[in-house]
Amino acid sequence: MAEPMHPWLQQFLQQIDSNSLAPASSLQQGLSDSELYRLWHSQLSSRLLDLQSRLLQAKGQSFYTIGSAGHEGNAAVAAALRVTDPAFLHYRSGAFFIERSKQLPGSTPLYDMLLSFCASSDDPISGGRHKVLGSLALNVPPQTSTIASQIPKAVGTAFAIDLSKRLGQSGNWPHDAIVMCSFGDASANHSTAQGAINAACWAAYQHVPVPMLFVCEDNGLGISTPTPQGWIEQSLADRPELRYFAADGRDLAQTFAVARKAAHYVRTKRQPALLHLSTVRLFGHAGADTETAYRHKNLINAELELDPILASTASMLARGILSRPQLFNAVSELASQISRVAAVASSRPKLQTAAEVMAAIAPVRPALPAPPLPPTAIRSALFEFDKHNLGKPQHLAKLLNWTLHDLFAQYSNTVLFGEDVAKKGGVYGVSQHLIQAFGGNRVINTLLDEQSILGMAIGLAQQGLLPIAEIQFLAYVHNAEDQIRGEAATLPFFSNGQYHNGMVIRIAGLAYQRGFGGHFHNDNSFAVFRDIPGIIVLCPSNGADAALLLRQAVQLAYEQKRLVIFLEPIALYMTRDLLAPGDGGWLYDYPLPDVPLPALGEPAVFDQAPADQVSGQAPDQGPAATADLTIISYGNGYYLSRQAAVELAQAGYRLRLLDLRTLVPLHIDAIVAALADCRQVLIVDECRRRGSLSEELFTALHEARPGWYQLSRITAEDSFIPLGAAAYAVLPSKQQIIEKVQQLLTKAPAA
Repeated sequence: MAEPMHPWLQQFLQQIDSNSLAPASSLQQGLSDSELYRLWHSQLSSRLLDLQSRLLQAKGQSFYTIGSAGHEGNAAVAAALRVTDPAFLHYRSGAFFIERSKQLPGSTPLYDMLLSFCASSDDPISGGRHKVLGSLALNVPPQTSTIASQIPKAVGTAFAIDLSKRLGQSGNWPHDAIVMCSFGDASANHSTAQGAINAACWAAYQHVPVPMLFVCEDNGLGISTPTPQGWIEQSLADRPELRYFAADGRDLAQTFAVARKAAHYVRTKRQPALLHLSTVRLFGHAGADTETAYRHKNLINAELELDPILASTASMLARGILSRPQLFNAVSELASQISRVAAVASSRPKLQTAAEVMAAIAPVRPALPAPPLPPTAIRSALFEFDKHNLGKPQHLAKLLNWTLHDLFAQYSNTVLFGEDVAKKGGVYGVSQHLIQAFGGNRVINTLLDEQSILGMAIGLAQQGLLPIAEIQFLAYVHNAEDQIRGEAATLPFFSNGQYHNGMVIRIAGLAYQRGFGGHFHNDNSFAVFRDIPGIIVLCPSNGADAALLLRQAVQLAYEQKRLVIFLEPIALYMTRDLLAPGDGGWLYDYPLPDVPLPALGEPAVFDQAPADQVSGQAPDQGPAATADLTIISYGNGYYLSRQAAVELAQAGYRLRLLDLRTLVPLHIDAIVAALADCRQVLIVDECRRRGSLSEELFTALHEARPGWYQLSRITAEDSFIPLGAAAYAVLPSKQQIIEKVQQLLTKAPAA
């Protein structure tokens, strides 16, 4: 039985056969015959793939039919660029992808795209996880976004290309490459797009190279909402430091010429430009979209007459590149070829198990030796600025600062960036003196835009640098969380591990700041990170662990290309004392760079025996005698628990304290091992009762040893944190911990 033919293809072949195509206008003049034929072939291939996808969906073999119909002029943009120019494509870029494939002999774009349409595990980019346009060989990182969230990381990549040259790093893309990023006219209005374009202009205004070519493909519609006529030009043409170019997407010659001119400008000037490409959207937003519900039929039919493939086909005939019979046969043969390839692609294997699906979330990579530690003489000179403090116990912020100095000396590709991190040294001084030691190309102040900061991190990582991004306060990450959730964390998943963006995101957060508060600076919820597959969240409570865990974070980003959130408790940055003013109980010696790192997920264990004396320099110890009760906590909660444990020990209680350190993912086996045979467990969680880590701990411990543990918890209230002393009314306290332990341990105190 013959494969059904899509109505558009049927009509198109009839128009060719009856010679009823509209006469060619002046479009396409300026292209050679071979150039026009190649671009037309890419256009037609993309269109026929779109139609085939709809036929496959009708048979339950394809699952996502948003297509490129009407936007096929972007094939000429691909022809104007180099295959080594990274391209961040939006979902209507099928013709671009096919044209770029022709720049790499041996590419099989038809088969590859159909495998993606059919969600086959043979799909060479996503391994069957999504319909995406992407290829490692073609330098097309996969994008699934529909709201321009790929633009910040594209800008970050453009910045990273020239930064890697300044740093003497080879990079994954050549130093003369430019970055192309396409998006629609509706997406151009999104805050993500506006922020990213602004960031590129902001940098260019200061003569910082950002070789970025934005391509806005303007079809005048955002699903059903029209874009006002002239709005894109009015809103983007006069942006400072952004060169504006415009072309008619129906005219392949004009599009190619203008795109080549724009690319030349970006490549030679290393400055951003915008190519405004006028297009039409044919066949609705996607397969399920019924355009007649919101657009007049006459308008829909009028736009069908503006089909770019009709224009380029008419030019082919007018120039005699193919005769009508030759053209008819070429279209028919290409359609048949795609149908045959689709039959094969739809029969290829699919992902079957959870393990197969999840294998690309955080793939295990081969061991990569860390760079050698710098010689002693170099380290001595590096720490000359703080020599009066060396050899003395220090607070958490100081030990983090020293750790960053050592890491920067060891890893030459590390770059620290964020708001106020350079000369100011960060709001809390954690990055002090780094810019003096390593220069302005490695310690960079950014604009006040967390989306751009995180996009920059992704871009730097994809170029092969090792980014350490700083988010000034935990609450500030929420307006940009999609750069972590939807972009950074999904990149290895949607590329089957081929693309990665190993990075460390340092975030000052959690609560208990004295004299400074409000929920924007005392944010005690990191739940946003806990449900994102593949990321790691580390949180130190003291300076020694802070040094070790930050080294571990950088090692994970460098070797395993992991995305690591490093959560730094603000209230403990400068904390010196544990029990009384001047006792120095929370100052720690600096672990030198050759100190072994803890196993990931291994909690720190501290045993508080009755009448033990507390010393800040006798930190976390191994198990001793069986505890009456174990407190599990992290961050500020662990600090409060240590205070409470001293008073409880004086009352005769024997306690064990676990500092989790690794908050995501929880390594329950390691926690259970540290609990030993202790049955009574109290979880102290400074985050809110609803959605806090304590919920996961409760469940996981019960599942690990059903019926064994007697579990209790103390959490913050389900409240935002108010200003001033009122903050402590909604947060766990030392006294609450003491009272809860006494309530749980109703037996007489140990002798």
